[in-house]
Amino acid sequence: MSRIEFRNVCKRYAPDVPLTIHNANLTIEHGEFCVFVGPSGCGKSTLLRMVAGLENISSGDLLIGDQRVNDLPPAQRGVAMVFQSYALYPHMTVAENMAFGLRVLGSDKAAIDRKVREAAEILQLTPLLDRLPKALSGGQRQRVAIGRAIVKNPKVFLFDEPLSNLDAALRVQTRLEIARLHRDMGSASMIYVTHDQVEAMTLAHKIVLLHTGELIQSRGSVAQVGTPMDLYHRPASTFVAEFIGSPRMNLLDAKLRHAEAEHAVVDLDGQAVTVAVDARHLPAGAAVRLGVRPEHLLLAHDADHASSGCSLQGQLQHIERLGDSSLLYVQTSGALATVRVEGSVLLPAGQQVSARLLPEHLHLFDQDGLACRRTVELPR
Repeated sequence: MSRIEFRNVCKRYAPDVPLTIHNANLTIEHGEFCVFVGPSGCGKSTLLRMVAGLENISSGDLLIGDQRVNDLPPAQRGVAMVFQSYALYPHMTVAENMAFGLRVLGSDKAAIDRKVREAAEILQLTPLLDRLPKALSGGQRQRVAIGRAIVKNPKVFLFDEPLSNLDAALRVQTRLEIARLHRDMGSASMIYVTHDQVEAMTLAHKIVLLHTGELIQSRGSVAQVGTPMDLYHRPASTFVAEFIGSPRMNLLDAKLRHAEAEHAVVDLDGQAVTVAVDARHLPAGAAVRLGVRPEHLLLAHDADHASSGCSLQGQLQHIERLGDSSLLYVQTSGALATVRVEGSVLLPAGQQVSARLLPEHLHLFDQDGLACRRTVELPR
C-alpha cells in the first residue's frame, strides 16, 4: 500500500530560526493524486523532500504504508522523484538515462530493457530512445525524467514543480500527459508540488494548501486540505479564499447585524446584505469580511432577473478584455473590487456601475479571517 501519513511533522533548520514546517497533519490515500500548493517559502518542496528522504524531520512521524520511515534511507522507501531541472545525464541516451537507476540497483539486463521499453511506450518516447538529451525539446526531456521514475515501479511518485521550465503550450500538454499517466497507473500515489493554482485545480484529487510566513507559526503549516472544489467553494479562511481563484476573491469590510441558522445579515455601507452562512457564533456588531468571487458579481443589466440581494456600487477604473470574458475593476467606498463578465464590455472609465450581490454566492469571514460555514448546496 502507498498510503502516506504526516503526524505532527515539524521542520526547523536551526534552533534560532522559525519553523519551516509546523504541525503538518495530513493523509494521502493509496492511489491518490495530491498536490502541495502555496506561496514561495511555505515549505511545499520541504514536505516533498521529507517523503523522498532528502530532508530530515525535526519532530513528528512520517509513515508510508504502515511503516515509519523517518530514518529509512531514500532507496528503501519505494519512491521515485521527478525534479524541476530534469537532472538527465547529458552523455547518456534516453534509454540509458531511464535505465540508470535500475542498473545501479543491479537489476537484470533483460528486465531493465523490458521496463525501459514499456515506459517509453507509455510516454511515447520509443522513437527517441537512442537520442541524447541535447537533441530533445523541453517537454521530451521532462517525459524522459518521468520515464526514469516509472521504470522503478515505485509506490509513490514525487513531482517537484516539473512544468516550471516549460512554455505555456508545453505546460498544458505535459499536464495532460501526467494526468493520463496517473489514470493508467492508478495503483501508485502521486504527490505534486507547484505554486501554480491552475495545475493544482486541474490535476489534483486532493489539494494541500500551505500557509506562509507568520501564519505557519500561529496556525500550523496546513491551511486547508480538500478537493479542488472544496477549496474553491468552501475556503476555510481569507488566506485560502485569496490564494485559490484567479482573479482572487473580493473581500469587503462589513458588520454583522444578526445571524440565524441558515443565513446572516450584515451591514455593508448602510445596506442589509443577506449571506447564506451560519454565523451564530459571532456577536451582533462584530466586524466581518464579506467575500464574493468576481464571476459572482452581476452587473445590473445582467441581474435584472435576480430576486434577492443588494448592489455593490462604485466607479469603473479599468477594463481588461480577455476575449471570452472581461475583468472590470470597480472602486467602491471600501475597496477595489473585480467583476468578471462574459464577452466584451463597452463602458468608459469613470462611469458609475452597480453589481448585484446574491446570498448563495457570498462568503463570510470573522475578524481572525476564519470562514463561517456556508449553508447552501455546493458542487464538490
